[in-house]
Amino acid sequence: MSDAVVSEVVVAPFEPRHAPAWTALNEAWIARLFVIEPKDRLVLDDPVGQILDPGGHILMAEIDGRPVGCCALIAMADGGYELAKMAVDETVRGRGIGKRLMTAAVELARDLNAPRLYIETNSSLKNAIGLYEAHGFRHMAAQPTAYARCDVWMELTLQG
Repeated sequence: MSDAVVSEVVVAPFEPRHAPAWTALNEAWIARLFVIEPKDRLVLDDPVGQILDPGGHILMAEIDGRPVGCCALIAMADGGYELAKMAVDETVRGRGIGKRLMTAAVELARDLNAPRLYIETNSSLKNAIGLYEAHGFRHMAAQPTAYARCDVWMELTLQG
């Protein structure tokens, strides 16, 4: 692909054909920076059963039909969603794909009348935290978590 022609990024709902990319995109960044934990394995190996069937959503970013990014909205007991497993292929970073995914996820949560979006992350992920802050997420006190790597909690109030 030449620099003169920039293909359009399309953000679309998860389809079964996306499962291998969903796993690979997330394993790439988690394994590079941290350790893949048991909770990661559950949602990466079974996105339909762990995220979609319980009322969540997965968004995939594609360029020319190739999955290059993803994020999930995992249904929470309070009607909100946890924004999770956001990843962008290293080969296409810097093209605003993370921002497109974030905007689409916030819009989807608003359309679903969710009261809030919640994020668990790690303080070493400065670019991600900057993206979250730019979209209005605010830091919050520590919450119970299944992830050893989590040391930052954030939320975005959508309703009320």
